Amino acid sequence: MMEKLYFNGKIIPITRSEPEAVLISDGKIKKTGKLADVRAMASSSTEEIDLQGKCMMPSFIDSHSHMIMNGQMSVFADLTACSSFEQIITVLKEYIASHSVSDREVVIGYGYDHNFLKEKRHPDRFVLDKVSQEIPVLLIHISAHMACANSMSLKLSGIDENTKNPPGGLIGKSGEGSEPNGYLEEAALALVQKAIKRRFPYHADKIAEGMQDDYIKRGITTIQEGAATETELKLLKWMADTHQLKADVVAYPLITTQGAELIKRYSDFDRSYRNHLKIGGYKLILDGSPQGRTAWMSEPYLEGEKDYCGYPYLEDAVVEKYVMQAIKEERQLLVHCNGDAASEQFLRIYEKCMAENKVDLRPVMVHCQTVREDQIDRMARIPMIASVFIGHVWYWGDIHLRNFGKYRGEHISPVKDAVERGVIVNFHQDAPVTKPDMLQSVWCAVNRISRGGKTIGRQQKISVGDALKAITYNAAYQYFEEDIKGSIEEGKNADLVLLDRSPLEVSPLEIKDIEVLETIKEGETIYEA
Repeated sequence: MMEKLYFNGKIIPITRSEPEAVLISDGKIKKTGKLADVRAMASSSTEEIDLQGKCMMPSFIDSHSHMIMNGQMSVFADLTACSSFEQIITVLKEYIASHSVSDREVVIGYGYDHNFLKEKRHPDRFVLDKVSQEIPVLLIHISAHMACANSMSLKLSGIDENTKNPPGGLIGKSGEGSEPNGYLEEAALALVQKAIKRRFPYHADKIAEGMQDDYIKRGITTIQEGAATETELKLLKWMADTHQLKADVVAYPLITTQGAELIKRYSDFDRSYRNHLKIGGYKLILDGSPQGRTAWMSEPYLEGEKDYCGYPYLEDAVVEKYVMQAIKEERQLLVHCNGDAASEQFLRIYEKCMAENKVDLRPVMVHCQTVREDQIDRMARIPMIASVFIGHVWYWGDIHLRNFGKYRGEHISPVKDAVERGVIVNFHQDAPVTKPDMLQSVWCAVNRISRGGKTIGRQQKISVGDALKAITYNAAYQYFEEDIKGSIEEGKNADLVLLDRSPLEVSPLEIKDIEVLETIKEGETIYEA
């Protein structure tokens, strides 16, 4: 691999003072510093690249997403632009026609958000029956925590007026009656997904083709598969074995669905990379979605049913069993906690289990939407990483104000509180819930502006420097990779991104408009605009 020397740009190393030049060789950063000193280390054949004032920084690291589900969006009906039931029906009918879907198959749509539909509610089976009464139809909410099914999907799933809510889930009913209306919450989704799964062709090649490019073109070179089942691991193994992975992928099997057995089955990837794939630990889910009102809160939501606080996925005894399993196996645990009651369950049980097994496994609280100050203090003591879905401020900030009121609404994604208390903070986009756009997350963290133009929690704004550290070094730390990634330092991987402008020099309001010009993985360009 040819040596390359980069100079004459704005170089942001993250952890130390800015160098004038960077020399990379054999996939590693060989030298940084003054241009003359770096040139002295270069060979006569080194390629010199004039950055012409552009910005270089460590490439971005995805601390939580669902890589394969993000890829599946290419084969689902895209509902993200729909603003009414009428538009949803039109998109689904066009999908059936363009894909020649028969009644032996199924239509799956993804990305509607009831909060932004004209009707301000979820579509039900009566709406979806207008699409088809012969073909099963399933719509998955943008959060992936809720769904809507037509009558045929309910029939194939065996869901009727006698079907009870599964633990950690809810089956919607029509009015005051017991007849299902097609709405499904949390664990109830699995009842329909299991019944229709074989009707949907699994296009592994189509999914694999573009799923990593969506990240790479945005400057990301380490990607997460954040809820891996056998299906996801099988596809990722195939991609690794056939050398299709251009970025590093860290997979976390769901501990609740035979996670231990999957790690044994895919032991070649356990804890270390092989052909860009490794298994990082376990994933556990404790509650739902705040914008969908299924997140488990300690105090009630303001609207709707009196004293409604959402609900937990699992009882304490079950959570304790899984936490203890992860600790005894010395595996990192990533735990989905949106509501503060879910955060409390995780903290209380992890503290208890940790008292018997004092080993630092860098546990991660994923999302952290409504985590309280007293809970952040405990996270710092454990220590526990906060992987924050900061984009909630922009996408659903106005919804959170409506659901939670001013104080709780303004304290969503409490990044400043965490940073000030010494908690390691990183950002994620939970793709495909939102696009894997790290610069959008930085913009959210430093501006905290909602779609409605409101400032959501001015006191929780952080500096641009802290926000950039969250998407680089701190994310590398989560993966135990801070010695090889996350900053521009000698000896580290040459995982780099070139931007048209420096986030440190533009107005904070312009950060989301910065363009990724080039993504470099271990010295090789894997994307160029």
